[in-house]
Amino acid sequence: MRDETLAIRLQNEKSPFGEHSTPLYLTSSYAFENAEHMRALFADEQEGNIYSRYSNPSVSEFIDKMCRLEKTEAGFATASGMAAVFSTFGALLEKGDHVVSCSAIFGSTHKLFTEILPKWGIHTSYVGSQDYEGFERAILPTTKLVYVETPSNPGLDIVDLERLGEICKKHGLLLVVDNCFATPIIQKPIEFGADIVIHSATKWIDGQGRTMGGVILSTQEIIKKVEGFARHTGPCLSPFNAWVLSKSLETLALRIEKHSANAASLAERLAIHPAVETLKYPHFRTHPQYALAKKQMRLGGGIVSFEIKGGLSAGRKFLDALQMLSLTANLGDTRSIATHPASTTHSKLTPEDRASVGISDGLIRLSVGLEHLEDIVADVFQALEVSQKK
Repeated sequence: MRDETLAIRLQNEKSPFGEHSTPLYLTSSYAFENAEHMRALFADEQEGNIYSRYSNPSVSEFIDKMCRLEKTEAGFATASGMAAVFSTFGALLEKGDHVVSCSAIFGSTHKLFTEILPKWGIHTSYVGSQDYEGFERAILPTTKLVYVETPSNPGLDIVDLERLGEICKKHGLLLVVDNCFATPIIQKPIEFGADIVIHSATKWIDGQGRTMGGVILSTQEIIKKVEGFARHTGPCLSPFNAWVLSKSLETLALRIEKHSANAASLAERLAIHPAVETLKYPHFRTHPQYALAKKQMRLGGGIVSFEIKGGLSAGRKFLDALQMLSLTANLGDTRSIATHPASTTHSKLTPEDRASVGISDGLIRLSVGLEHLEDIVADVFQALEVSQKK
């Protein structure tokens, strides 16, 4: 079955009631048939549910769908995207290990690399997203994995996953890809050599700004390690949120196609607006990695980043002038969202670090929603006019 069908039709076994819509299993624990059944489950001799911190039918259904969409063997769902990122590192890294990461990453992930993991003797080297020789030079005898976002947040840099995957295989390293911006509808990193795929399901997977969630997808061997770590540290996804996310997947393909169509049309118009200094959109012809984006990504996605003429002052005027678009640090909603990364999502980076990954004071990130395109354009353009007034 194709992605659209899988996301709708893949369900766990129904309950005795024979419901058409997938049921929600709100239970913290499960009853055992007898003492031997209980012993066998705890000894991992039989598969089954023990406690919802370990597994839950609603959570399992969400994971199964994501595995099929991303073409992986197994997965583990977490309470948030950052819980997925941390659980991956916590499960697979030990004291003295080393990570190589692209420099264009989410602010909280940067904080994890620079302030939290070093407490346990785990250190990270940053490399520019397009510096593949730099990735190889940064590899040490203690390096265990390489981590990238593609497209990156908010600069929309595109990493050549096939090329980087070959480097990782040459050195026996795991390639971990944050696929949040693309979703499996647009891009499947496993097909290009990735070993582990991570999502903040809070974003496009939910798609309606309602709930939090994350997921880690890989081989059974790797996910077994993640489960062992997570069982005792407790970053599990709640059954209710899993049920919401599983239902959200039923409309993911439809939503992503519309988000991408709106974003592509908006990018075309913004590119020629006199108030726009620079613009980046993966499937726009002026993107530095346009050919690569067309190869890896079926669509351009729902994010447009651009720099307003006039820098920080003009950027603030633009945001304050918006009448319909929301001002929030989230993305991937049905509602169009405008964000100023330098003062919000990436404020934890130093000005020098932000500049190195293309985040200027005037950079605006738009998460293009599902409203009528002309209404989105009208609001953005009137705010641009205001931004240029002295």
